[in-house]
Amino acid sequence: MVLARERCVACRRDSPRVTDEEIAELHPGVSEWALTEDDGIKRLDRTFEVKGFAAAMALADRVGEVAEDEGHHPKLTVEWGRVNVAWWTHKIKGLHRNDFIMAAKTDELYAAR
Repeated sequence: MVLARERCVACRRDSPRVTDEEIAELHPGVSEWALTEDDGIKRLDRTFEVKGFAAAMALADRVGEVAEDEGHHPKLTVEWGRVNVAWWTHKIKGLHRNDFIMAAKTDELYAAR
């Protein structure tokens, strides 16, 4: 399973969240991402360390481009020397396979910088 090669599918409000079993299957593919919860909504969360603010902005821009291409958008927090990325599916208020796909794509962008 190579999550980064998959494409996101359009989600509707009735799209199913991933189950705990699916999370256990998918999470090893993006093992550096923390499974977090905010206001009862499960998310994938990771902070990427970079050199300086310009590098942080550049990474955030690349993540934004891929997000726009896939039609699936994260929460990005840019600071000097780091970018925090959080993925979850807003429409279903939780995690969908798309979030794991995008986490894997984000990992590839970081590795290629």
